[in-house]
Amino acid sequence: MTLQLPQTMLDEMVSHATEDLPNECCGIIAGKDGVATRFYRTGNAEGSPFRYNIDPRDLLRIEREMDAEGWQVLVIYHSHVASDAYPSPTDVRLSQWQGTDPPVDLYPGAHYVLVSLKDRAEPVVRSYQISKGVVT
Repeated sequence: MTLQLPQTMLDEMVSHATEDLPNECCGIIAGKDGVATRFYRTGNAEGSPFRYNIDPRDLLRIEREMDAEGWQVLVIYHSHVASDAYPSPTDVRLSQWQGTDPPVDLYPGAHYVLVSLKDRAEPVVRSYQISKGVVT
């Protein structure tokens, strides 16, 4: 599925990434039938410039609202503070439920959007899909 996001959501991701420096930021965009409806900033439970983990309390609140509205996760976004906008091996691993063999995609069909602040004057935003550990 092709991802199209309003410029306001792209701007919000870059703003979130910049505001959360020196740590990585993270969040979710929810919607239905591929249409982005709601932007959620979330806390990074890791509080780290090297990794992210969506705060479980935020995730629970968001999942309840998505269920009530009939939405799904369209985007999981996070920032890379000093590296390219490309999923790291850790990002790929975190996209899957590790409790099964083989691992199962946590959010099938979701896009993983990365905001790179490697060049802070020119942030780069890129979207990927990760399925069965393969990045496209």
